[in-house]
Amino acid sequence: METNQDTGKLKRAIQDKYGAAARGVATGGCCGGGCDDPITANLYSDAEAGSIPTEAVQASLGCGNPTALIDLKPGDVVLDLGSGGGIDVLLSAKRVGPSGKVYGLDMTDDMLALARENQRKAGATNVEFLKGEIEAIPLPDNSVDVVISNCVINLSTDKARVLREAFRVLKPGGRFAVSDVVVRGPVPADVRRNVELWVGCVAGALEESEYRTTLVGAGFSDVDIEPWRVYDVNQARQFLSQAGVNAESVVQAAEGKFASAFVRATKPASCCGPTCCS
Repeated sequence: METNQDTGKLKRAIQDKYGAAARGVATGGCCGGGCDDPITANLYSDAEAGSIPTEAVQASLGCGNPTALIDLKPGDVVLDLGSGGGIDVLLSAKRVGPSGKVYGLDMTDDMLALARENQRKAGATNVEFLKGEIEAIPLPDNSVDVVISNCVINLSTDKARVLREAFRVLKPGGRFAVSDVVVRGPVPADVRRNVELWVGCVAGALEESEYRTTLVGAGFSDVDIEPWRVYDVNQARQFLSQAGVNAESVVQAAEGKFASAFVRATKPASCCGPTCCS
């Protein structure tokens, strides 16, 4: 069972890792999705990457491209949970246009500073970055049309609360479209115990059926989970070794057990409970 001390330790580890990544990008170093990483590599098209500041691309530490999962319309209000350097916020802002709005939510000061600088460079006036935690979203009920996220929900020790919060802030008929890592079968205990893998979105991953059940429990319907990049033994060896785990002792057991997935769901249009209609 996670204790408050465990949760606080994990939160500090996350802030340290992502704060260091943001500072590295801001000072011209490396980097997030621009590095050779089996999870973060090759997620965005050249056209997408070329349409926003380079620093937003370099700070990307996601496992997918949530903006490719869903049709965004002019005027939509979008929320990105764990917005990092702002890549998905800025791409979404182009699609919702000046009549729309995109919020980015992050708890790390260095990432927020980098994201706001990227917003300035992009000239995005329909964007607002908020400081806060995804377990307690600082927006009112029924206030956004779409919730996106990129490999961040797995960083939370209370994923059910995150999904309830996403449901709360969505308008009836609103859509949930995130990229996340999912587990496909039993996972070695060495992986689950390693904090660095939690920070990298791997050890905290939900099993596919558990993710589905948790979404339904939060009130969502039309749940769809689509694994699209299953990690093979060589990739598992790479990310386990980088995290300081004795890779050879667990790598065979990790074969095919982790995948990047597209996760989609809908808040029912007829929903009129306390977290549905205002």
